Amino acid sequence: MEQLWRDDELQDDLLRMMFACCHPDISEENQISLMLKTLCGFSTSEIAKAFVTSEDTISKRLYRTKNFFRERKIKPEFPHTAQLKDRTEAVLRTIYLIFNEGYNATHTSELIRRDLLDQAMYLCRLLATNTYTAIPEVYAAMALMCFHTARINSRISEEGDIILLAQQDRSKWNRQLITEGNAYLNKAATGDRLSSYHVEAAIAYEHCVAETFEQTNWQHILAYYNLLVSIHPNPVVMLHRLTVIHKVFGAERTLEEIERSACKSDWEKIYLYYALLGDVYAPTDAVKAKQHYEKARAMTQSEAEKKLLLKKMNAL
Repeated sequence: MEQLWRDDELQDDLLRMMFACCHPDISEENQISLMLKTLCGFSTSEIAKAFVTSEDTISKRLYRTKNFFRERKIKPEFPHTAQLKDRTEAVLRTIYLIFNEGYNATHTSELIRRDLLDQAMYLCRLLATNTYTAIPEVYAAMALMCFHTARINSRISEEGDIILLAQQDRSKWNRQLITEGNAYLNKAATGDRLSSYHVEAAIAYEHCVAETFEQTNWQHILAYYNLLVSIHPNPVVMLHRLTVIHKVFGAERTLEEIERSACKSDWEKIYLYYALLGDVYAPTDAVKAKQHYEKARAMTQSEAEKKLLLKKMNAL
């Protein structure tokens, strides 16, 4: 009983099971895939989207991980408190992937799944209040979630259509969450490690403090993306940076960046790449723009995203 009611123990069952899945002899990607599948109920396609890979790759990853426990007859157990810090990174990344799925759902007719957003923020808050897991990266991730969630009410119309950032009603943004996010970001400014969560939170903060879309400091955001690329150089980050290049420098520079990039083959697997190309060509070449929008529309499973792309095609 003494152990059960200790203040520094994690009391949430789901969070305890997540830490139990983080066996040190399994790679972090396998740990996360196992947590998303067995504890969070994600489908193979949802996990594949999170990792920007194929469903076949995820299926093999899950099979190998389950075999690891089965063959060695290992029962996942909650680690000693001294081991929590070493496992926090994998658990935090899983929580953030849960949040991302809630922010931009894969399969449902609704783009936003508030149940997943609430669950991810609840779990992250638990990490932020525990002695052993309250590390700067957790505070930064919590700040990032607050900033994103603050803008939720302005992202979707009453008819379920996506409202782009330029057209969003900023009076609907949750100022209390923005203030809370800023407090977490200040807490994250300790230690000597700069994580991707810190930089992503800084980008989200820039959007939140701009009083209008026109006042958005795109130069600051581009500088943050350049920093993010140096920390976490994956195709998705590079693609988001490309959208900012388009905002700051225009179509010609964007196309030059695409030709120079080693990520082009990876981008071709992501619908957002073709949606961006549609935006790039829309002012000058309606035929090319339509082709790219159609390609993007065929690749996404989200009904809200399909409707937005159709709207862009009709506006050409």
